[in-house]
Amino acid sequence: MLARLSELSKDSVARLTAVEAMIPAVLRPAVTAGPIDGSNWCLIVNSNAAAAKIRQLLPAMEAHLRTKGWQVSAIRLKVQIQASR
Repeated sequence: MLARLSELSKDSVARLTAVEAMIPAVLRPAVTAGPIDGSNWCLIVNSNAAAAKIRQLLPAMEAHLRTKGWQVSAIRLKVQIQASR
């Protein structure tokens, strides 16, 4: 089971690397590879503003991943705002 989780984690990072050039340079630090659930993939974004911009790019990102051989039916965004101290 642990091996499967490790494999999914590596696959998620590989997907993010494949679409990284499509993300504006200023937003790249705001995006992290998230979990894969079947043909759905999740990106974790650190702000609502970044999520709004990334959301516009999702159709192109999904199409790009499909051309690279990944079976992606949807990319979800999860906003994970860091707690202030």
